[in-house]
Amino acid sequence: MNNSTKFYKRLFLIKPESYFLTKVRRINWLYVVLIFLLASIGYITLYSVTGGISSHFATPQAIRFAVGVVVMITTALLPQHIIKAIAAPLYILSILLLVAVLFKGHVGKGAERWLIICGVQIQPSEFAKIALILALSKWFSRIDYKQIGNPLWLIPPATMVILPVLLILKEPNLGTAVIIGGIGASLFFVSGMRLWLIALLLLPTPALLQFGYAHLHDYQRARIKTFLHPNNDPLGAGYNIIQSKIALGSGGMWGQGYMNGSQVQLNFLPEKQTDFIFTVIAEEWGFIGAITVISLLLLIILGGMIIAILCRNQFSRLLALGISMNFFFYCLVNLSMVMGLIPVGGVPLPLVSYGGSSLLAVMFGFGLLMSAWIHRYTDYE
Repeated sequence: MNNSTKFYKRLFLIKPESYFLTKVRRINWLYVVLIFLLASIGYITLYSVTGGISSHFATPQAIRFAVGVVVMITTALLPQHIIKAIAAPLYILSILLLVAVLFKGHVGKGAERWLIICGVQIQPSEFAKIALILALSKWFSRIDYKQIGNPLWLIPPATMVILPVLLILKEPNLGTAVIIGGIGASLFFVSGMRLWLIALLLLPTPALLQFGYAHLHDYQRARIKTFLHPNNDPLGAGYNIIQSKIALGSGGMWGQGYMNGSQVQLNFLPEKQTDFIFTVIAEEWGFIGAITVISLLLLIILGGMIIAILCRNQFSRLLALGISMNFFFYCLVNLSMVMGLIPVGGVPLPLVSYGGSSLLAVMFGFGLLMSAWIHRYTDYE
């Protein structure tokens, strides 16, 4: 039997299902359990906000999560070199979609943030975060430490961050723009950017803040004024945050009970299925329930960072860190917003709040994270 015959014999003896099952077994299923636990809390909370009518929010969210699980598992099985190859096309596509939003976007609550494609409503800014993480991870994995210290090599990745930030601010969507800026800054820092360059970039911050405030929309300025003085307009601009604080405080230590929250069931709490869903949890389950959710969020963030540390190649490491930081900024902005620590910015709580685009984008990100875990011992770039 010649070598050619032996090769084809081995080729046809390979069972595709064996390769598939091997990859599936390598998925970090403990991490997946944490994701399912958090999504389950979201489901029962969405069931509660409608007074037990699952067809309004809970069931559609469960279907979206099931689709998200398929997306996550499929993405997790992709080799890292394929993910690296599609990074640039996905980033370009995300920019094109953001541009399309400005011309054919669907107006919702004063902002053009949505596109309707084949009858499906999507929010391109949610997927732009993941595309940016992929693009920056690919760029920084291709240059060495000396090149990172050269400001000229930082112009392309800086442009990658600034472009989607400007397009998203134009929609306008300040909360998402801040998250994208935070993701970019995080990846710049962990890639080895010199401290003097970071200090240089921070110098014009006061002037940029003043310029940005001067170009904010009226409703965005109202949010900032409401954040500073919420009681000046308790039935208008300050209503949301005041009701949120009341709901947070009324839960006490153990909560008012499932589906018994007064602010929720009497419809005093606005946007309770999306931006302010954490206040529903705090009112019904109290301090204990709120701490449980925060602990789950922290475990997911820390788990992602541990995966990043264990990755041998730079691309997988940066990718895992970027996905973890995206999830972290989601949680930080949402929880700070509902507690009145920052102005209201319209950012959902991942896996808990109702929404399709944010949920699928987060699950796609987790798929990339699982792929990094499966191939964590790969040394190639």
